[in-house]
Amino acid sequence: MESSGKKLWFRSTAAKIALIAIIAFVAGYFFKSLLQPSAADAEHKHPRREVAQQKQTWWTCSMHPQIRQPKPGKCPICFMDLIPVSTTDADVGERQISFSKAAIKLMEVETTLVERKFVTAEIRMIGKIDYDETRVKHITAWVPGRIDRLYVDFTGITVSKGDHMVYLYSPELLSAQAELLQAAKAVANFKAGGSELIRRSILATLEAARGKLRLLGLTKEQIEEIEKTARPVDHLTIYAPMGGIVIHKNATEGMYVETGTAIYTVADLAHLWVKLDAYESDLPWIRYGQEVEFTTEAYPGEVFKGRISFIDPVLNAKTRTVKLRVNVDNRDGKLKPEMFVRAIVRSKVATGGRVMAPEMAGKWICPMHPAIVKTEAGSCDICGMDLVTTESLGYVKVDTPNEAPLVIPASVPLITGTRAVVYVQVPKTEAPTYEGREVVLGPRAGDYYIVKSGLAEGEIVVTNGNFKIDSALQIQAKPSMMNPQGEKAPTGHPGHSH
Repeated sequence: MESSGKKLWFRSTAAKIALIAIIAFVAGYFFKSLLQPSAADAEHKHPRREVAQQKQTWWTCSMHPQIRQPKPGKCPICFMDLIPVSTTDADVGERQISFSKAAIKLMEVETTLVERKFVTAEIRMIGKIDYDETRVKHITAWVPGRIDRLYVDFTGITVSKGDHMVYLYSPELLSAQAELLQAAKAVANFKAGGSELIRRSILATLEAARGKLRLLGLTKEQIEEIEKTARPVDHLTIYAPMGGIVIHKNATEGMYVETGTAIYTVADLAHLWVKLDAYESDLPWIRYGQEVEFTTEAYPGEVFKGRISFIDPVLNAKTRTVKLRVNVDNRDGKLKPEMFVRAIVRSKVATGGRVMAPEMAGKWICPMHPAIVKTEAGSCDICGMDLVTTESLGYVKVDTPNEAPLVIPASVPLITGTRAVVYVQVPKTEAPTYEGREVVLGPRAGDYYIVKSGLAEGEIVVTNGNFKIDSALQIQAKPSMMNPQGEKAPTGHPGHSH
């Protein structure tokens, strides 16, 4: 009896406990449904949470950014642990990437507008001063003979035109004078009333003898003196044909010379040449007749000026440079041949990379002497050549702002050698978004590049931080500077497909 009572007590107790557990579960579920909003309410009250659920975190390899997997693991190439990267939105383009404003600030991203404006290309060159070849003369022996006297016996002396330079003994000169005296005697002995033909022949012989002596270097006055005194001279004095500096002395006293032997070299240093080396990339901005400014070590702070008088038509294959020649006035004598110089040419650039020079537009210039510039057609005052238009030499005149070229700062494009990538800010986006775009650039003009195609006026481009943006695109295996097509993440080990 006692054992059966105990069994009944245990059974009733277990039933009570089960009933209490069921009541507690129902009550808990009821209260939970009251306190927790429905899925629709949650979506309405927390839309950002739903947007976050649409994003997916990808895992990539720090050594191989083309590897992208939706979960942690090992890199199938180098077996390094994968690292998480930023989530991407579905509405961001293949060549685009978005950042938070805080990230943009940390990346120090700076932007500027694509605009049209006239820019100035500054071409810097080095070179040295040289003689003006057109103002270098050689004093030579016009007849063979012996040098008995050199009036200028060392180099560096300044001489003037007409100064006596050499005293030369010449036997050939004696025979030529004998011909002159014989012809003069024949003219004097000719009787009036004689044959006109004979008279003309005698006069022609006399004139030929005079001409021969003039070719041998005698002056008109010397020839007249010989005819007057009837005494030939056995020495010839050679005079300076121009003023300048004696830069070479090639003979000594007592030396025998032949016809044409160079005795002195005289250079006029009042006008010099500056020879410069211009790189081939700078040639679009260089024009004949442009003004050049240069400085020397001897006169720091002093700027000298000249004009480009010649552009070598042949490129030096070893240095990849072209020789320029600049005419320089040196009447004050400060500049010396062989001085090193640093020069600069400033070219104002118009549309299409053309060189603007309002002061040269519509003018006429001498192709041999750039200092001769006139407002109308004519001939050069120095050489007599016909003047040509400055437009034929590549100058243009631009009056309207529409002719200004489309330019971007030189820090904007990422240049690989064959491509140029620019990062453009995408307008009207919630988060700062940038798009990589390939552009076609013209030549560089100073701190700017001329844009041929790929950008429009008013667009915003990145001037600082573009490398960081490009790196972020590379990590996401999107098209970038070094990877124009982008690479998709493999789904398994290399060489296997799933």
